[in-house]
Amino acid sequence: MAEAGDELVSFRTWIAVLGTILGAFMAVLDIQITNSSLREITGGIAATSVEASWISTSYLIGEIITIPLTAWLSRVFGVRWYLVGNVLLFLLFSGLCGTSTELTQMVIYRSLQGFTGGVMIPMSFAVVNTKLPPSKRPLGLALFGVTATMGPAIGPYVGGYLTDVFGWQMDFYINFFPGALMLASVLYAIDPQPLNLKLLKQGDWFGIAAMAIGLGSFIAFLEEGQNEDWFTSVFIQRCFALAVIFIPTYLIIELVRKHPVVNLRLLTNRNLALSCVVNFVMGAALYGSVYLLPQYMEQVQQYSASQTGAAMVLIGLPQLAIFPFVPRLMKIFDLRLLVFVGAAIFGASCFLNTHMATESGGPQFQLANLVRAIGQPFTIVPLSAIATAGLAARDQTDGSALFNILRNLGGSVGTALLSTMITQREQFHDERIGESVTPYSLYVQGFLRVQSSQNLLHGGDPHLAMMRAYKTLQAAIQGPSFVMAFSECFLIVGSLLLAGSILIWFCRKPNPEASPGE
Repeated sequence: MAEAGDELVSFRTWIAVLGTILGAFMAVLDIQITNSSLREITGGIAATSVEASWISTSYLIGEIITIPLTAWLSRVFGVRWYLVGNVLLFLLFSGLCGTSTELTQMVIYRSLQGFTGGVMIPMSFAVVNTKLPPSKRPLGLALFGVTATMGPAIGPYVGGYLTDVFGWQMDFYINFFPGALMLASVLYAIDPQPLNLKLLKQGDWFGIAAMAIGLGSFIAFLEEGQNEDWFTSVFIQRCFALAVIFIPTYLIIELVRKHPVVNLRLLTNRNLALSCVVNFVMGAALYGSVYLLPQYMEQVQQYSASQTGAAMVLIGLPQLAIFPFVPRLMKIFDLRLLVFVGAAIFGASCFLNTHMATESGGPQFQLANLVRAIGQPFTIVPLSAIATAGLAARDQTDGSALFNILRNLGGSVGTALLSTMITQREQFHDERIGESVTPYSLYVQGFLRVQSSQNLLHGGDPHLAMMRAYKTLQAAIQGPSFVMAFSECFLIVGSLLLAGSILIWFCRKPNPEASPGE
């Protein structure tokens, strides 16, 4: 009899796994790929820089709504045809995004792109857990982990490069090639299942409506709050009110319905529930750190989009060398230990960024980025195994939806809080530094006199030269204020990761090679 580790996996099964993982990578990449090209995109669709945030927000809203629906709709249409339909629609909406000429078109197409792309993330996770035997599942989860950690890291670089070389439209057209590969792999490797359209009649339509309104409003509240100055905006007030009303309504409906659209009762599984909480923290840290670094480089160091993207690549590329070792380590060590160590290393990389100076740029971040690249693969992959190890095969897709939606929600919450914190802490430090910078200070008087004299050398009247000197002084104060604000944000992210690393020990020790349901 063959050993468990000798279980053979057919070529067709690997094509199914790799094809769906490629789709998940494509969906995650599309969250970040436009961030480094917003200036060019807004110019192409005649939108303002404030309105540009909706290009990302609309995608996230569509994605966050569709992830909980995935398990139910895959049972209605079958895995094969559900994936095929969504891949085709995803490519259609990607193409339409590239042809957009105004903001409304772009927002509609991006939300529909997110609605179809979000399907690929939990479906890939479910295919790995149901198609692969226990001995090969760690390898499948490691490949899936590449999508979760590398996509956000290289997205800005890919988007900036494509925009510089081919134009911003290529950020969307690039999906055609991997989309075609995924489509071919699904048609070849996943057997069709009979349609189960009667499930549509049993559909939890009130729950779906409450979920869509509640989660959509919550994401809009988080993503647009800072731009709209939070509760001073009527729009943000309404989004918050809708989220407060409809999210609890949705949870109540799902718990009392006989056929819920999302099986929240699975959260009685201790490992799944705790893993979802840890994944929320990891999502906040992952997307939060991806948000902080580009913001710092562009705001403080005045980096271009391509320079920022190049600095971020060091987070992603080393992971390709590390991921192959993760499956073997998962078979040797306690999965909780791997998550603990990975989160601690990831947290340490954030703490390295808490001692920045005004001259800190890309080269100064290389060590922290390399440390982060070492830690990240040991977080999401073992955590995924812990979350679903005790679920029955029929519950894998529901469990995957809950697990992945918590990571995305964590990313939105983390990014929103960090964005607000940067603004508030910069203002705080600006005021504290400004208290010691007064016109009566001999140092300040000397600084203004020298700057004014230098400005006069380039022409102009003395009054204008002095006004420019004051602006230079303000910039000299604002730079250190921003640096301190960003340092504090990295401190918060690192502390969150340490908290998550401790929480993982409350999970039961799983068997990484157990079949679903064991």
